[in-house]
Amino acid sequence: MSFGSRALAAMQAYGPACVGIDPHPELLEEWGLGDTVDGLERFAAACVEAFAGQVAFVKPQSAFFERFGARGVAVLERTIADLRHTGSLVILDAKRGDIGSTAAAYATAYLDDDAPMAADAITVSPYLGFGTLAPFFAAAEQNDAGVFVLALTSNPEAPQVQHALTGTGDTVAGSILAQLRAANAGIEPMGPLGAVVGATIGQTPEDLDINGPLLVPGYGAQGGTLADLGRIFGDVRESVIVSTSRGVLSAGPDVAALRESVQRLNDDLVGSWS
Repeated sequence: MSFGSRALAAMQAYGPACVGIDPHPELLEEWGLGDTVDGLERFAAACVEAFAGQVAFVKPQSAFFERFGARGVAVLERTIADLRHTGSLVILDAKRGDIGSTAAAYATAYLDDDAPMAADAITVSPYLGFGTLAPFFAAAEQNDAGVFVLALTSNPEAPQVQHALTGTGDTVAGSILAQLRAANAGIEPMGPLGAVVGATIGQTPEDLDINGPLLVPGYGAQGGTLADLGRIFGDVRESVIVSTSRGVLSAGPDVAALRESVQRLNDDLVGSWS
């Protein structure tokens, strides 16, 4: 199945929630694990037990594993492997972006199904030029994987780049969305190329219908609300993947509490917004 088909099937089975696996130092301490590789391993294992086959998407943040060096990357490899093929799809949050053979190497590392860290999808940055993402798109097509391109992020520094006007009068964000729409055109039930659009961006004039999934961070602890989701994504809600980490992970380390937390999140999204 294509990534678009698998993403829709997962949302229909579990709901639209995506849980970020973000083992930042403060959270490891809150869980009583310590900011060590051992703490990281125990944290990741609890997340796998709580979320595998229980939630549509899980999104490990690569940087929080990489900061421990090779041993941390090894934990990330095991975490991805343990999560995949459980019914939950893994979106690796790495925000990679480069040119030529380097971009191709990143694409192979994260999207080739035989690679040690192969995920179902990856986040990428288009700000070296949209064309530099071609190796990621090609690898995604070969491996029935997905790619999420940063488009309208909610960090305060984003507007100076994303709202800037191109030579054609479109915004940079609008140009990215338009190129994703063109790449996904005609693919059913939706294309494999998605966009990252924050839940706290406010009202936007951009067309968010790209015939592909929208990964929406910022809901919950970062300030995004159900009202924001309805206002920004009301016309494309069936393709929206709502990502949160702290709002769910604060219930840990108890596995049952983590599951209850994500179930409440999905119930809120399905009952009050979807």
